[in-house]
Amino acid sequence: MTMPNKPAGWIIILLAAVVATTPLAIDMYLPAMPIMAEQLNTNIGMVQQSLSIFLAFFGVSMLVCGPLADSLGRRPLAIFGLTGFVLASIALSLVNSIEWFLALRAVQALCGAAATVVVPGIVRHIYQEHTAKGMSYVSMIMMLAPLLAPAIGSGILWVANWQMIFVTLAGYGVIVLLMSWRYLPEIPRDKTVAKPTFLSGYKVVFSNKSARPDIATSMFASFSFFCFLTAVPFVYIKFFGVNEQEFSLLFGFNVAMLMLANFINSRLVTRRGPQHMLRIGLVIAIISASALTLFNFWQFSLVYTVLSIAPLMASLSLIATNADAMIIMKFPQNSGTATAVIGTLRFGIGALAGPLLALFDNGTALPFSLLMLVGVLCIAVSQFWQKAIVKAQANAAS
Repeated sequence: MTMPNKPAGWIIILLAAVVATTPLAIDMYLPAMPIMAEQLNTNIGMVQQSLSIFLAFFGVSMLVCGPLADSLGRRPLAIFGLTGFVLASIALSLVNSIEWFLALRAVQALCGAAATVVVPGIVRHIYQEHTAKGMSYVSMIMMLAPLLAPAIGSGILWVANWQMIFVTLAGYGVIVLLMSWRYLPEIPRDKTVAKPTFLSGYKVVFSNKSARPDIATSMFASFSFFCFLTAVPFVYIKFFGVNEQEFSLLFGFNVAMLMLANFINSRLVTRRGPQHMLRIGLVIAIISASALTLFNFWQFSLVYTVLSIAPLMASLSLIATNADAMIIMKFPQNSGTATAVIGTLRFGIGALAGPLLALFDNGTALPFSLLMLVGVLCIAVSQFWQKAIVKAQANAAS
């Protein structure tokens, strides 16, 4: 199936549904972590490590699957990945030990990445120079998944057990698989351009100096986001003492801010440009991350943490969406490889969040606040690097 001549809303919805497999797999079981630790005869730290394992293997899989998408095609890779995701989710519902759970989470991540890596290339083909707008649409729709996932997980726990969470994930995967089999388009390859090999795509991406600061920006935005994601069950449930339903509402509020940021970006980015929108997000991120750190240093109440995290989540969304779009636009023939680089670094550094949080854990919400602030400050350094490269190129041209 080839790409239609005009952008179609249903294609964007389908692409968002494919991407949504990842946040569903990450977020739906968060409320169940304490129960899972008890029933799998382990501690909650081991269950939390399943998140880091998922992120690490997701990144490794993107590293392999990105060039495959450029050379073999996006549609077959997506079908393969979705099939594996369904089978792994079913297997996860049947485990009775933490070791098998961790191993199957790795398999689930490997397959989920194979499906997800194809999406930015298709978006770029549809939207061309307005890729940031298309990415915002996909992100905005996809964000329904993390918005609803904890509530769905809590609801399943209320009527059944944690195993049904993974059965539900498998059911969702089957629906997306069937829709992709019927409707997922393939990008026609430009036959005038040599078919990329596995390593040649990476050479093209890494040799582009102007893309490096944006890649670093996307990576550090993800680090801050995954620090929040990894720590949030402890911060909200254990430290501040909210129940599972309140956790779902608070988590949903933060995801709603992510959706709002993508909606605003889709309205403004064609006029302001992705670089301008990214820097607006960076200013908001620095202010809100600093406030979050100070509030938790002074041990203020939950409301201060919630109100400072909300704009921080929105700003990280602005930063990551526009950085990713600018990267993909630079590599029309290697979009899969570029996506793999972004994803590998993003989820690889995201996998560090768990160990770093465990290393600096002091029983308060301060460590995750400080780590999020560090991530934001690294984004600022990356953007100064970007300005230096642009200035050097301008001087060389004059």
